[in-house]
Amino acid sequence: MRSPSDTPPAAQRHSAGTGLAAAVSAFLIWGLFPLYLKPLSGVPALQIMAHRIVWCCLLVFAWLALRRELPAVWRALADPGTRLRLVATAALISVNWLIYVWAVTNGQTVEASLGYFINPLLNVVLGVLVLKERLNRAQWAAVALAAAGVLYLTVATGRPPWIALTLAASFGLYGLIRKVVAVEAVPGLATETLLLAPLAMAFLLWCQAQGSGALGHSGAGVDALLLGSGLVTALPLALFAFGARLIPLSTLGLLQYVGPTLQFLIGVLVFHEPFPRVRAVGFVLIWAGLAVYAADGLWRRQRGRFPFRSFQKR
Repeated sequence: MRSPSDTPPAAQRHSAGTGLAAAVSAFLIWGLFPLYLKPLSGVPALQIMAHRIVWCCLLVFAWLALRRELPAVWRALADPGTRLRLVATAALISVNWLIYVWAVTNGQTVEASLGYFINPLLNVVLGVLVLKERLNRAQWAAVALAAAGVLYLTVATGRPPWIALTLAASFGLYGLIRKVVAVEAVPGLATETLLLAPLAMAFLLWCQAQGSGALGHSGAGVDALLLGSGLVTALPLALFAFGARLIPLSTLGLLQYVGPTLQFLIGVLVFHEPFPRVRAVGFVLIWAGLAVYAADGLWRRQRGRFPFRSFQKR
């Protein structure tokens, strides 16, 4: 079997370019997702989430069947420990999706974007608290700046940024649990949506029976968006999983800020959500923390790659 080092340089560049294109496409889809959700503002957020679960489940299972990878789902469900963890991640991702959909459709896209700016730094805190990881000074400074930003927003606006904190916490815990589950990204999503799909389908059927269901009663455009919600959920995850295998972790770490940056710009420039100066100060503190965190990560990876050429021992 050929090792990665035996791959011709031209083939390596082609693979890296393909992986970069896939990862960028994933983050662009996530970043532009508010534009997809906004026309659904007349549909209750719980219904949107239920449609997202059902259609995503069907689409992902069709994809896995085509690739003959369905046994990965059955193995995950057969193992009690894996199944229990995936029940937890399914609950967390459903909370994350519900809060995000509600936020965008209720004029809170800017605060929703803040949740995904906070998320990388919250992951650092979870690593310390749960995985007993140690932070260096730069990482502690980054966390402190982000905490100061959240505290400032709480005092300045009179309330904590609950939407952002809930999104960051639910997605952070989701990632933490998925880190210890031996299931690939797409089979994992298939298993999670399969666990949620019976509840989602029952809810949608109940809505239709009560006459409050949006599908088929809100126009062709809304119907198309509801049916397509499965594709815009599964596609970026598949692109991300593909790209993550082919590009450096440092590149992937920087690309993760594309999504929330686009969401923030859409909230301010397209949806014209209020962004007063007092709120901007809190965001700047959090962005400063992210800048310190990203710069430290790049510096350490560069030092590890070129320990003697680029840095001297102090």
